[in-house]
Amino acid sequence: MGRTHALTGWCAGLALAPAVGAGSLHQAVVFGATTAGFALLPDLDHPGAKASRLLGWLTGMISWLLRRVSAATYALTKGPRDENVTGKHRHLSHTVLFAVGLGMATAAGTSAGGPWAVFGVVVLGLLLAEGALGDWLLPVSGAAVAWWVWTAPPDHAAQLQEISGWLGFAVAAGCITHCLGDALTVSGCPFLFPLPIAGETWYEIRPPRPLRFRTGKKVEKRLIFPVFAVLAVLLVPGVWDQTTGTLQRLFSPPTTQTATP
Repeated sequence: MGRTHALTGWCAGLALAPAVGAGSLHQAVVFGATTAGFALLPDLDHPGAKASRLLGWLTGMISWLLRRVSAATYALTKGPRDENVTGKHRHLSHTVLFAVGLGMATAAGTSAGGPWAVFGVVVLGLLLAEGALGDWLLPVSGAAVAWWVWTAPPDHAAQLQEISGWLGFAVAAGCITHCLGDALTVSGCPFLFPLPIAGETWYEIRPPRPLRFRTGKKVEKRLIFPVFAVLAVLLVPGVWDQTTGTLQRLFSPPTTQTATP
């Protein structure tokens, strides 16, 4: 689900950007790309995921540590009706608690670390998203950054510091979008941990059986991904207005003028 996670993260980021103050085109693109990238991060708890292989041994070691912490947390907190599983994949990093905690840590870290910390978070998000969506994302995001540098006030360090105010939201939104996507699959996702539900601390949230889908199968490839691919374009600031305006001009009946006697 790597491509689907990144694409839904991109859509979520563009939809949320105006609400956090990233309303301009270049800000929305950077916000959306960051959300798209961090929509892949929860799968860092799987050794074969793109996030785990992104930076070689470094992300591989982080993945190994996350799996151990997740397994230990599961062993300590599982309820009487929770499954007898390892608790490594789709557990600790697939929770709203993890998403909010990572978002808060990102906001605090970028505020304290200054422009370079902001730059590092944005680049990490871009690299994660590019690995799933393709190389087209880098020139698009690069163009957005270049446009921002060209049009923004000369104090770019201050502009980067301003971005730190909403980067935490982008990171948290990406992780939550990932959890919601996994919750639609057959396996579900225990993203409401540690809220106990039906005797389970790690209750797998999922819709009724007819609405679930299997990852990598026809429903994801032929329905979900194409729908969000269209939304990914329409949610870019200005595109929807341009599209509706063009459609109105094409399909509106021509106006006839009556001659005055």
